[in-house]
Amino acid sequence: MLLIASSFFGATARANDGPVISPPRDVPLVLPATSVGVPPLPPNYLQQDLGWMTIAYPPSVHDRVRPLIEEAPALKAALADLLGQPVLEHVDVRIARSADDMAAMSPRDAPPPSYASGVAYPALHLVALTLTAPVGAETTEIDSVFRHELFHVALEDAVRGHHVPLWFNEGMAVHVSGEHPWQRVKTLWDATLSHSVIPLPDLDRSFPAQNYEASVAYAESADFVRYLLRQQDQSRFASLVERVRGGQPFDRALADAYDTDVRKLEYHWREDIAKRYTFWPFLLSGSTVWTLALGALIVGYVRKRGRDRATLARWEEEDAPRERPPKPELASELPSVPGEISGRGLPKIEHEGGWHTLH
Repeated sequence: MLLIASSFFGATARANDGPVISPPRDVPLVLPATSVGVPPLPPNYLQQDLGWMTIAYPPSVHDRVRPLIEEAPALKAALADLLGQPVLEHVDVRIARSADDMAAMSPRDAPPPSYASGVAYPALHLVALTLTAPVGAETTEIDSVFRHELFHVALEDAVRGHHVPLWFNEGMAVHVSGEHPWQRVKTLWDATLSHSVIPLPDLDRSFPAQNYEASVAYAESADFVRYLLRQQDQSRFASLVERVRGGQPFDRALADAYDTDVRKLEYHWREDIAKRYTFWPFLLSGSTVWTLALGALIVGYVRKRGRDRATLARWEEEDAPRERPPKPELASELPSVPGEISGRGLPKIEHEGGWHTLH
């Protein structure tokens, strides 16, 4: 059987007059591998062979594709380190200008959905991407879509095609790609405060069809994966992948690797998000933001007035005329003479302890 994961182009929708959210990025399809045929590349496409990866693209988009070519070796090494297994021994990446061109280069029996900006065929080690969003003329975030779809192929290699839950597959792909982090945080806030977080067992093989619920599914899947990848649990995560690779059912592999079952892990994760997402929404609410902003302005104004006053005082001190010290009187400059001396202006001499005027 062939698992196909297609990435959503990133348009937004509004659910029940609530916050703007993104519809689901991936729609997994399972088809018989024998029914899938891959069409040839257009004759004018350039092909960059990295030994383990071939990237094909139109010559006119070389500048946009070059960063992906430069990133690819480091991405492969990072995925192998993350999953603890050799991955991406060979993969073909096809990059098109438009969604129509991407569909023309994808398997005819399993075309990408009309809203997709990327699609991965893990069993075929094939990835197809478009540089232009299927709806509108906006360009796609090709780097994040590239990482997202390449992860699907890498995970297929790491677990040798054994089943993993959809929340794990998609949560890991979103986590690796780093796509829309603030939007996912906001979605998880809303879900936490409204008590609408979806139980993980419900996300084993499919995600909700409704836009808001699907956004919650992706946001919580990515955050639960983050929880599994905490620094103290990285060796456990590698053990989980190794056990699934060896054929152990995922739930059993998770329980053995983490010394607990998914139900208890989910319970502790929910406690974690309750702590993280019940205080920040209050701080970021409209009234609170304006109150904090006003307070910051007042504090800044007071500090500025204080600095201005200090500056004016310094200037006044610098500009003030300096007073000259009083000139000493002549008498103070002459030697002291005992008693009243008469006949001023005449010469005087001292003789036998007394002063005498010369006549």
